[in-house]
Amino acid sequence: MATYTIYHNPRCSKSRAALALLQERNLSLRIVEYLKDPPSRAELAALRKQLDLSPDQWIRKSEAEFKAAGLGPDSNEAALLDAMAKHPILIERPIVVYGNHAVVGRPPERVLELVGK
Repeated sequence: MATYTIYHNPRCSKSRAALALLQERNLSLRIVEYLKDPPSRAELAALRKQLDLSPDQWIRKSEAEFKAAGLGPDSNEAALLDAMAKHPILIERPIVVYGNHAVVGRPPERVLELVGK
């Protein structure tokens, strides 16, 4: 059975809801609490491909670290990925990965798009 990976923040209600949706289906899960165990820059680059989204579509622009890192609307992809690697709080949550595909679970029901792929 293939495993679903969820990049999870237990303090986030959306992340908890997405995790519950996956658990209800008895799926094989790997839970990564990304604030405790942040993804590397290379893992973030792989996530970018799996999500098929540019980093500006899954970075949390409202976090203080975004502005503190000198990021803005004109920041390039490399700068955004570097900032997410350095400050994992900037990663939108949750992200669920299955095989070569990934989705941002906002709303949480989006994670169900991966079920059955």
